[in-house]
Amino acid sequence: MTQIPTIVPLYQAPVHIAAAAALIHEEFWRDVPGASVQGMQARLAGGLGADRLPLSLVALHEGQVIGVVNLVDNDDEQHPEWHPWLAGMVVAEPWRGKGVGSALVRALLHRARELRYPCVYFGTDGPGFYARLGAVHHEQPRADFWFMRFDLQ
Repeated sequence: MTQIPTIVPLYQAPVHIAAAAALIHEEFWRDVPGASVQGMQARLAGGLGADRLPLSLVALHEGQVIGVVNLVDNDDEQHPEWHPWLAGMVVAEPWRGKGVGSALVRALLHRARELRYPCVYFGTDGPGFYARLGAVHHEQPRADFWFMRFDLQ
């Protein structure tokens, strides 16, 4: 059985900001003109406390970042009323399928409940993973993309 990593808020482990930023950038932003690892580092460095957004959680194994997930105010300018959002959830390739992503999402939802949010929104092209964790379909704007939410109450 694979050992589930330690999950910590990034503000408690700022030494890992660069590695978390690189992981997110490589997965989601590598081909986006103008996007950079440095820009993502600056965004992640903005999460400075336990009681406000943005909030980033990192999964660590033997001192290395193997996954990251974020809770942000909003991640879709077309729907500013949807708040907050799960964003930038990524697990390093060798760790995928081993429970790291599930552990990160559960930890993030726990933090969202502590902050008294009634739900958490997100967009995905892979709804099955999140549905297994309890997410429900909210809207499907395209055949290959879903807006989903976790109801926390």
